[in-house]
Amino acid sequence: MLFFALAVVVMNTAFAQFSQAPLPYDYKALEPSIDARTMEIHYSKHHAGYVSNLNKAIQEEGISQTLSIEDVLANVSKYSSAIRNNGGGHYNHTLFWNILTPKKNTKPSDELARAIAETFGGTEQLKEQLNKLAATRFGSGWAWLYVTPEKKLAVTSTANQDNPLMDIGMQRGTPILGIDVWEHAYYLKYQNRRGDYLAAIWDVINWEAVSELYGKAIRAAK
Repeated sequence: MLFFALAVVVMNTAFAQFSQAPLPYDYKALEPSIDARTMEIHYSKHHAGYVSNLNKAIQEEGISQTLSIEDVLANVSKYSSAIRNNGGGHYNHTLFWNILTPKKNTKPSDELARAIAETFGGTEQLKEQLNKLAATRFGSGWAWLYVTPEKKLAVTSTANQDNPLMDIGMQRGTPILGIDVWEHAYYLKYQNRRGDYLAAIWDVINWEAVSELYGKAIRAAK
């Protein structure tokens, strides 16, 4: 079972609806693409902060603790900016950790590879499009590969911790690959060289996880 499936945990307590799952690899496992210190701070400070603040906001606003994070984000326009920002931060980072791996040379499944070829021309062309979106995202945000409600692949970028699940944007669907371009994701190693970070991150993309998420998304899409 994917790490992502384990990460969104609904806890039947008054204190925490959502929690972080442990990383499926050591902080240093993604070096040299992503350094250990960045991973440690990113996971244990930034992501942990989103989870803590999300749980606090949910409790303060009286939101049902039976809702999944997907349910919350699909209706995020109903909620406060604290829910939007921290809920997005939790979901996005949970996905991000899952689609990274120290395993070398993973490949898209045949099913995903065909869809990539049909939509973008091939994996290299997809990388070029995503890197362009990530490089040109002003300030902080994400670049996404996602599955539309029509079961097609598409790419987009979003500001801050927004994502295609949210009911606040024109481009909606199920994310299957996200690239974090907040400066905290790369600045210790790459400083202002975002392009170098974007080139390096493909060496640690977990295409097996992306393929599994794709399969689930196209079978769930309506």
